[in-house]
Amino acid sequence: MRILILSDIHANFTALEAALAKAAGRWDVAVCLGDIVGYGPDPAEVSEKIRGLTQACIRGNHDKAVAGIMSTEDFNPVAKAAVDWTRSQLSPELMKWLAELPQGPMASNGIVMVHGAFQDEDEYVFTPAQALEGLLDSTAGVTFFGHTHHQGGFSYLDNNLEVLQIRPRAAEFFAPLRIEPNKRYLLNPGSIGQPRDADPRASFAIADLDNQTVEFWRVPYEIGKVQSRMRKAGLPEPLVQRLEFGR
Repeated sequence: MRILILSDIHANFTALEAALAKAAGRWDVAVCLGDIVGYGPDPAEVSEKIRGLTQACIRGNHDKAVAGIMSTEDFNPVAKAAVDWTRSQLSPELMKWLAELPQGPMASNGIVMVHGAFQDEDEYVFTPAQALEGLLDSTAGVTFFGHTHHQGGFSYLDNNLEVLQIRPRAAEFFAPLRIEPNKRYLLNPGSIGQPRDADPRASFAIADLDNQTVEFWRVPYEIGKVQSRMRKAGLPEPLVQRLEFGR
């Protein structure tokens, strides 16, 4: 079974459509690691699409904030402004759906899904020290996480923890990772809607555990169109500009 893993879409429907078009015919089931909304101009369109597309979906911190089940006290002013605007764009039905999204970790199709850290859904995992507990505590050999908007991850075997720099080159659409027996993996598919690893292309992953591979994908999309909708909506300019640079 081939699993399409989406994360951190952040209300960017143009990026999501481009990713799904490139992935067409390459996956059997789709899952989402959260942060469906926030930052971007298309919260309703993205929420409707993910609700109908995914077999399993967990919540992210922006989903919680928009749904009113998490305070925005710790959000910076730009993120908070996006949350407030997003709330005004969603129907009561979609707000209810966001509020009812389950918390990770969640097991699905042989993988475990978390939004941030395994022990804390709102904690970022950037370093090996931050990754270690999740690698040891997860109930599956392969765990996928989001939240950082950085594609790549970590592996662990016999007290050896390795940082995995797996990203397609500029001229490539995907880079494969071979899953080795007995190794444990904590992998990030990257962000569909707001990458922050210096590559502005939409990113996602396709896992084929039957054949011991995970493909890390990057797909270009029409960033200018998204920026125009963001400016028209009055979203903060720093959010508009960062799409162009992937930071």
